Amino acid sequence: MTVRHSGVALAMVVATILAAASAAAQGGDKYTARLGWVPVAGGPDRANVTGKGVATAVLSGRKLTISGSFEGLAAPATVARLHRGVARGARGNPIADLTITKAASGMLSGSVDLTADQVESLKQGKLYVQVHSEKGVAPDGSNLWGWFLK
Repeated sequence: MTVRHSGVALAMVVATILAAASAAAQGGDKYTARLGWVPVAGGPDRANVTGKGVATAVLSGRKLTISGSFEGLAAPATVARLHRGVARGARGNPIADLTITKAASGMLSGSVDLTADQVESLKQGKLYVQVHSEKGVAPDGSNLWGWFLK
């Protein structure tokens, strides 16, 4: 009887270890983006563009979950979008809209189902967040960018 209980106890320990390993694997790959001002040709003066922030993205399968914060914008944020650049550090087209606090400081979040090609772009550092603010302070209405890197 003692051996049987030891076997059950051992099986429980192994099951617990396997469950913990599975949960850790399901946590997904984590990426971080520092949000800051990026100069663009013919863009606004640096004096009119302020703010900073950080965002994290967790990839689980093809689902990308994004959360972050920003502060110090010269005008209230209007939208935040996930973009796919043509190369690492280069601008590109939007993939999805994110939820954002419409204020000079706040939070952003969202969840996106990526295609296999977009997952590869994420792994290559081509996906980024862009925070737009009210036009007038920053003439193009864009303040902060941040590329997701591992």
